[in-house]
Amino acid sequence: MANWELRNCCNHDQLVFLITLAFCVIVILALWRTIVLLPFKLVTIFLHEASHAVACKLTCGHVEGMQIFADEGGMTQTRGGVYWFILPAGYLGSSFWGMVLILASTNLIAARIAAGCLAAALIIVLFVAKNILYKILDDLTNSILYKSVSSPLIFTLVSCSQWTLRGLCIGFIVVLAVVWVLQETTKVRILRYIIMFIGVMNSVFSIYDIYGDLISRQVHTSDAEKFAEVCPCPCNGVGWGVIW
Repeated sequence: MANWELRNCCNHDQLVFLITLAFCVIVILALWRTIVLLPFKLVTIFLHEASHAVACKLTCGHVEGMQIFADEGGMTQTRGGVYWFILPAGYLGSSFWGMVLILASTNLIAARIAAGCLAAALIIVLFVAKNILYKILDDLTNSILYKSVSSPLIFTLVSCSQWTLRGLCIGFIVVLAVVWVLQETTKVRILRYIIMFIGVMNSVFSIYDIYGDLISRQVHTSDAEKFAEVCPCPCNGVGWGVIW
């Protein structure tokens, strides 16, 4: 007979883990609309879009491009593949990467590996942001021919936006490197907690993203709405968001 009693379920280490996890959730919710979390959000958005790309490749599709924006948006262009698998991969991928990072935070070696992978992801975001700058400027330059908009003003605004994105990525890479050095050379052991925080951020962001795109405001270009269009099931985007 199964024993459902919880009296002996948690030792000291498990209690510390659960309390730290809860503390991360509280901090993230408290600072959600501040610039402090923007680097973490950008990494989360990258993992969201990367999940679409991985799902596309796994279903024999072609990834034509990936974009990450400073306003906490992102887009992945794909051709071919199985859309039923690609579209939900963003939301579910964020939850998956959050789970992986949280589990990695329970072991120092796994946390080191996760930190190395995150550093690589940030470098990719950095170069993607650099390439997008020129694409946006080219599109805006073409649009100026048909609209009475100040070209120098647009160039300044777009440049500042992209430099903010790139600067935050560089800053986060430096912070991650400093945390790694402190972990290896001093008694300041916070690498595992940083990895846990990023994992919790991914998990919270996936839920908030669904809520923001489908419940608090209706975004018809969201993954769930697109999935509802291609799926013959009698379920709208909100329904699929709740299911995911």
